[in-house]
Amino acid sequence: MSSVAVIDYGMGNLHSIAKALQHASPPDADVQIVADAEVILQADRVVFPGVGAIRDCIQALNKSGLSAVIQSVAKTKPLLGICLGMQALLTDSEENGNIDGLGIIPGHVVRFPDNLMDSQGNTLKIPHMGWNQVHQKPHPLWNKIPQDSRFYFVHSYYAIPDDASVVAATTEYPDAFACALAQDNVFAVQFHPEKSQAVGLQLLNNFLHWDGQA
Repeated sequence: MSSVAVIDYGMGNLHSIAKALQHASPPDADVQIVADAEVILQADRVVFPGVGAIRDCIQALNKSGLSAVIQSVAKTKPLLGICLGMQALLTDSEENGNIDGLGIIPGHVVRFPDNLMDSQGNTLKIPHMGWNQVHQKPHPLWNKIPQDSRFYFVHSYYAIPDDASVVAATTEYPDAFACALAQDNVFAVQFHPEKSQAVGLQLLNNFLHWDGQA
């Protein structure tokens, strides 16, 4: 039986992502919402979701000891970061007056600038919220997902990795930004696959079959 641990550190809509994983999972998969370090470390695959402020996220991870667990998982087995879970994987974030992240993917998280406008001169709202096209670069997690499919976003900050080669997809708002990162056995997305209907479920299904190889 394949086991999937959804990390519970007291933040995020964990039941939503767990339900989506269960829907997308093969019959022999065991999806659990877990706070216990040993259970997470023993799982075959790990999902690191998140919503809210990164300061609260990192504080909760440090207090629970799960920061070190995630850093260990990132070296050993398939890890999927979602939304704030993606941002927390980087070196630091501008949010909350500059917060250190987990440092798994070198790079920085920055806020969308104010007064963004599209090509027609219309003001773009912050946070970036709603459906937007995702332009993929080759990776197993895009299997059976059409190029430029739309996924659901809710965020005011975005990732800028130090190494552009880890960018696995981009989205425009209005300029292109990294909305998916892939580094070894780690894959992370800024959008919410659990809210992205069929293509989101396909991505989760791809993750549940992924062996961590590019």
